[in-house]
Amino acid sequence: MNFLGHLFFSHNDHRLMHANLFGDFVKGKDLSMYPEIVQEGITLHRNIDSYIDHHPVILELLHVLYKPLPKVAGIAVDLYFDHILAKRWNEYHTQSLDKFVNEFYSAPIEDRKYFNDQYLFMIDKMKEKNWLYQYQFKHGLFKACNGVSNRISFPNALNTAHSVFDDYEKQITEAFEAYMNEAILKFYKSTI
Repeated sequence: MNFLGHLFFSHNDHRLMHANLFGDFVKGKDLSMYPEIVQEGITLHRNIDSYIDHHPVILELLHVLYKPLPKVAGIAVDLYFDHILAKRWNEYHTQSLDKFVNEFYSAPIEDRKYFNDQYLFMIDKMKEKNWLYQYQFKHGLFKACNGVSNRISFPNALNTAHSVFDDYEKQITEAFEAYMNEAILKFYKSTI
């Protein structure tokens, strides 16, 4: 899952949301320099990533997508799942996507001093371009695929991933549904 999926599994807690997203910017196992909520978010982020990376349905999907998206199929799946989640948000959350996203954007970053400049820059860009809300649209998926492709240090086909989605949408959606049904039970401990 990419940004929206990680936020979804953060239990509507804005501090945990930021800590969860920050998990992509933290290396190593020693998290003792962070407050408890940031440690919890980083751990949640890593657990979500590990769960999706080892899920049998996702492994099958990655095998299918490897040919059109060598080396970046896993990244594409993260973007695809955020796209599907955004499109079908009302099936998974009682709050509208627009309201959920705007509340996240407007919430203060309470643990700001623990987050590095890269993370804070990314959050500013996310707000400025409204990435989370845009995920639901085809042009949002297109922009996400191109943006991530440009940031990858090796030549890649991620800039074509929006077209690959069209070719494999049924399989991708089925994998998303299977994953979400299990992941909600595993990671979402409170009602929404």
